[in-house]
Amino acid sequence: MSNRKLFYLNGKVQHYAWGGFTYIPHLLGLPVSDKPCAEYWMGAHQSAPSLLDGTQPLNEYIAAQPVEVLGPQAAARFGELPYLFKILDVKDMLSIQVHPTKPEAEKGFARENAEGIPLNAPHRNYKDANHKPEIMVALSDFWLLHGFLPEEQLRKVLQDVPELRSLAPIYEKESYYGLYKTVMEMPQENVNQLLRPLAERVLPAYEAGTLSKNDPAFWAGRAIANDPQGMANLDRGIFSIYFFNIVYAAPGDAVFQDAGIPHAYLEGQNAELMANSDNVLRGGLTPKHIDVPELLKHTRFEAVHPQIMKGSKMHGGQEQVYHTPAPDFEISTIHIAAGQSYTHTTTGPEIWIVLGGEAVAKGSAELNLQKGHTAFAAFGESYRITADTPTVIFKATIP
Repeated sequence: MSNRKLFYLNGKVQHYAWGGFTYIPHLLGLPVSDKPCAEYWMGAHQSAPSLLDGTQPLNEYIAAQPVEVLGPQAAARFGELPYLFKILDVKDMLSIQVHPTKPEAEKGFARENAEGIPLNAPHRNYKDANHKPEIMVALSDFWLLHGFLPEEQLRKVLQDVPELRSLAPIYEKESYYGLYKTVMEMPQENVNQLLRPLAERVLPAYEAGTLSKNDPAFWAGRAIANDPQGMANLDRGIFSIYFFNIVYAAPGDAVFQDAGIPHAYLEGQNAELMANSDNVLRGGLTPKHIDVPELLKHTRFEAVHPQIMKGSKMHGGQEQVYHTPAPDFEISTIHIAAGQSYTHTTTGPEIWIVLGGEAVAKGSAELNLQKGHTAFAAFGESYRITADTPTVIFKATIP
C-alpha cells in the first residue's frame, strides 16, 4: 500500500431530518428508503471518516504517514486533512448558524472540555478546536440566507412589514447588534405576540402558493407550516428570515461563508467544502440547542453584500476553480469531453466525486469511475483521467 497513492473512497451518508429522500441515493446508486439522506461526507473527520477501498479509515491512513499523504507543507501546517467535503440535499430549511474563528474555536473547545461536557452532549457548542469557513457550489437552483441586509434594505423591511415596525427604533438606536440581541433574548410570549399576526397573514398566502421565493414571507410561511408546534410557540428564527439577505444561486454559482457570517441553507442541492470541523452556533429555525450569549459573541454585526462566485477557468478551460481566502481548502469542477483526458500531479491531497459520466483514472492504481464514485489521491500522485462519455468531477484539494 505504501507506494500506492490513488484509492476508491467510501464516504458516509448522514440522515438528518432536513434532508431529501432521493437525490443522494440516486447519486450514489443506493436504494431509496424512508430515511432522509441529508449529507454525504467525504473526508477524515473523526466522527465519520471515509474508508479507503472500503476498508481503511482515511484519518488512520493519514495519521500513519502524514508527510507522504498530505505533503510536507500541509503536514507541518495542519497535521491532518484540513477539509471536509460534502454533498447536501436540503429539503427543509436548516438552522440559522454562525461558525467561530479558529482562536475562538480553540478557546471554546478547551473550555467545554475543562467543564467535562461530553462531546456528544446536545448542549455542547464546540465539537473540535477548528474554525469552519465554507464554500458551497450549487448543483440545482439553491436558496440560502446569508448575512445581514445592507442598512437601507433592512430599514425598508422594518417599515414595510407591519408586525416588525416596533423594532425599527431599536435598529435606529442600536444598529444590527441591538436589533438581533433584542429578538434573540426576547421572552417567548413576546416572540409569539409579535409573530402570531405575521404568521396568520403569511401562512394562507404560502399555502395558496402565491408567494415568490425572493420574498421572506415565503420562507417564514414554510417555517411556520413545517413547525410541529404550529402557532403555539413561534420560532424566533423567523425574525432572521426578514433581517438577512435571501440569496439565489444557479447551478455552478458558489457562495463563500466566512467565520461570523450568519447563514442558513433553505432549499436545493449543493457541493460544500469546509475546514475539517463540526462547530456550529445556532440562531433559530431549529429544535436544537441555542446558546444566545455565545451566538452574539461570534456573529458579525455588519451589512453583507452577497457575492456570487463564478469561478476561474484553468487547465485549458477544463477546470473551473473557485478561489477563497481560506487556506484549508479549494473546490473545482472538472469537465472532460468524451474521448478527452485530464492530467495532473497533486500538490496536496485530493478528493473527487463523479457527478456524471464514465471515465478511467490511471496513476499508481487504475480506477474505473462512474456517477457517484469517490476517490482519494495523496500528495505527489500523477494521474490521467480519460473520459468515455462527457464526465463531470468535483474536486477538493488544498490551494
